[in-house]
Amino acid sequence: MKIAVASTGKDLSAQVSSITGRAPYYLLFENKKLIKTIKNPFQYGGGGAGFGVAQMLANEKVELVIGGRFGPNVQSFFDSKGIKTKTILNKTVEQVIKEL
Repeated sequence: MKIAVASTGKDLSAQVSSITGRAPYYLLFENKKLIKTIKNPFQYGGGGAGFGVAQMLANEKVELVIGGRFGPNVQSFFDSKGIKTKTILNKTVEQVIKEL
């Protein structure tokens, strides 16, 4: 399963970002192994960050997105694409991946 974790940093010791659409990074995993780090191009700027991130992760063929909070529009988009979401707060990326 391909998993994206919204992260405050680009390594496993970073915290899961509390705001998924504006997370600084997305760490992509397959079989609990980090395969890619994406710097969020939608972190700053006007509206539409959630949709942009959702489309970007869908293009990466992600099956599960883990983050701190999902707005209704981004949740609706993920639902329409069959992408699961999981809300997790106050944990490091490493803790989350180990618990899966």
